[in-house]
Amino acid sequence: MTIDLPTDSDPRAGSFSRGTNQIGVRLYNERLILSLIRRLGNVPKAEIARLTGLSAQTVSVIMRQLEADGLVLKRDPQRGRVGQPSVPFQLDPDGAFALGLKIGRRSSDMVLLDFAGALRREIRLTHPYPAPDALLDFVRQSLPQLTGSLPAERRARIAGLGIATPFELWSWEQEVGAPAGVMDQWRGFDTAAAIAALSPWPVTLCNDATAACAAELILGQGARYGDFLYVFIGSFIGGGVVLDGSLYPGRTGNAGAIGSMPIATAPVAGAPPTQQLIRSASIWVLEKKLLAAGRDTSRLWRAPREWEDFGPPLEEWIEEVAASLALAIAAATAVLDFEAVIVDGAFPAAIGARVVERTQARLEQVDRQGLSPVTLVQGAVGAGARAIGAACLPLLARFGRDREVLLKNNGTVANGTPAAGRR
Repeated sequence: MTIDLPTDSDPRAGSFSRGTNQIGVRLYNERLILSLIRRLGNVPKAEIARLTGLSAQTVSVIMRQLEADGLVLKRDPQRGRVGQPSVPFQLDPDGAFALGLKIGRRSSDMVLLDFAGALRREIRLTHPYPAPDALLDFVRQSLPQLTGSLPAERRARIAGLGIATPFELWSWEQEVGAPAGVMDQWRGFDTAAAIAALSPWPVTLCNDATAACAAELILGQGARYGDFLYVFIGSFIGGGVVLDGSLYPGRTGNAGAIGSMPIATAPVAGAPPTQQLIRSASIWVLEKKLLAAGRDTSRLWRAPREWEDFGPPLEEWIEEVAASLALAIAAATAVLDFEAVIVDGAFPAAIGARVVERTQARLEQVDRQGLSPVTLVQGAVGAGARAIGAACLPLLARFGRDREVLLKNNGTVANGTPAAGRR
């Protein structure tokens, strides 16, 4: 199962300026080199050749083309002890752009991302619950605000619009406090088609937590690990899976749906022995605690990077999150031998650090005999990960490392090895 990527645009790395007569190996190598530069930042050609196994001549030819396409920039020469100074390359921030839309249960965001992963512009809409008509109005108004300041040549380099949305929005009517029947508007509503009618660029739709995982993979801690489970604590907790360095959306696009994982609850007469993780490790749970304490909860959604001190309800919530998330991590690593678990959320970085610290402490108390150790780390992208991840989807489609481009062309990998039997 792969993410439904745009099909009406040329997915090659240099497709803004070149024709379509390129063989699969060249395409794969371009994407491989762009992904390497994105991960390392500044890389000279000799280092690219060493890390990829490509010949120096092949790297030189590709780098000249990528530079001509406006996708990479030369940096100042770096002098070593002997020989000619090396010239590192970096991604050209203006080489490509992408738009991202996050549809949330309490807020929606639209962002403009450049090729280097910097957030150029961001627009937020808060709402008591999402509604299709209001969302379309938001998109209609935001698109010109986000792109209007770009010169025409740069607007032509917009790769697409990615959408990150929770699946089955209508299932959470009671939890979001919507009037009875209102959320049913989402049943049968074709979000991608409706937004595509407003967008001159290709549209990609993905589960919101999977999109956040894509952001962490491309721009955050994900490049350090080959396989990891990603956890995003938003209004409701969700997640994503990366295997062998690639985003794995699963058979139906719902891989990493960690919020639905059952966990044991404290014994209470008449209560079920388990509940889903979503009911103990989501910001929605903190909102309920704050409301019960008579606190204003609007800042949770208006400024997720700048929460105030919410006092005892916040302390209690962090402990509940840690206790339940530790059990879920142990269960997940028993199924897939993840190298790491990356935890992020729609909260300030300081809160994220405390959640990770307390979850690590709780995980050490879980009986994990027979399981390999797993590294637990805080995500680097932060509260905007879902919208940023949505914008990453078109960039992945156009420029990301993709083994399928080889299989669809000549069945070989970058170094000429036959691809038969490879996943």
